[in-house]
Amino acid sequence: MSAQGASEAQYSRPRADGWLATRWERLNGPARIGGVDLARGLAVLGMFAAHLLWITEPFDVLDPGTWIAVVSGRSSILFATLAGVSIGLVTGGASPLTGAAMTTARGRLAVRAGLLWVLGILLIATGVPVFVILPAYALMFLLALPLTALPARALLVLAAVLAVILPFVQVVLDALPFWSSPVGDAVSLGLGWHYPFTTWIVFVVAGLGVARAGVTRLRVQVRLVIAGTALAALGYGLGATGSGPEAEASSFFGALWTARPHSTGLLEVIGSGGFALAVLGLCLLVCRTFVVWVVLPLRAVGAMPLTAYTLQLLVWAAVAAAVLDRVGDLAGFRALLPFWPLTLGTVVLCTAWALLVGRGPLETLLDSASRFAVPTTPRRSR
Repeated sequence: MSAQGASEAQYSRPRADGWLATRWERLNGPARIGGVDLARGLAVLGMFAAHLLWITEPFDVLDPGTWIAVVSGRSSILFATLAGVSIGLVTGGASPLTGAAMTTARGRLAVRAGLLWVLGILLIATGVPVFVILPAYALMFLLALPLTALPARALLVLAAVLAVILPFVQVVLDALPFWSSPVGDAVSLGLGWHYPFTTWIVFVVAGLGVARAGVTRLRVQVRLVIAGTALAALGYGLGATGSGPEAEASSFFGALWTARPHSTGLLEVIGSGGFALAVLGLCLLVCRTFVVWVVLPLRAVGAMPLTAYTLQLLVWAAVAAAVLDRVGDLAGFRALLPFWPLTLGTVVLCTAWALLVGRGPLETLLDSASRFAVPTTPRRSR
């Protein structure tokens, strides 16, 4: 058993056999890494906050009144980083799969990516006024597949190189007149361009590298906190020297040299990427202690992030359609103060489902579909 597994076992092993114990094992057994689930749960609920709350001031660590702004941009970057971790775990963790096993895993991930893209388009079609991350998420899954055979060192070096180079390319891509055309607007939605895969692949590659390094190892977890904190301090510290939104809109350097959320500037990639790594490391360390019990409801959300994310948007669409003039009325929906009801409802529902049923419904659907489409052994012809 790994060090992480041994440390967590004393807090999470069921004390009795039986029906409820088997459900407990699904959420707390060796097949799940509590810290990853916790980080994913925080990312999902952070996106809830970014969608549903009015956030008017930028985050300032010295001003508690602005701390809620930490969710802006950073929650979705944490989500993308954890996508890389998940890809790494599915393809072998610290010891990458080889041969037919890797081929099967890649095929199943490709099927999941296709289904995620379709689900994302369907959620966009509801008219809910948010930038749905799933299309971009799906494309990043596909881009990461050829990298799954690489070792940790190569992946982390690649992530660092891409983090420096791709923001330069992104400034040019974002400035293309195509995006302001009717066709460009539709393509932007289909690609999830608010989370441009052309640069956000950095976060997925970093997460994949972390999984290959051994996300359950104590030394890796400590290094995540140290390196992530240093990168966040560097990115946000340099971001304080930026010239503001006017410079971003008027010059190449201004658009590049910014840590503003969702700018995809060089300093956001460094700062928010580091923030995501530090949060992941902290969550992994926290779940080595008795706190793993306390955060079980958050881990339950993180164990079924696709279900939680999708359910939030569907409930939003249903309530807005029933109460407001149009589903796309963002101000009207936020005026209903939906954050706490949706958040608490999601946490309670996910916890109950995890303990009483098991895996999330959408997670089960995607897993079953991918296994059907890419079986372990080829089907025999009849």
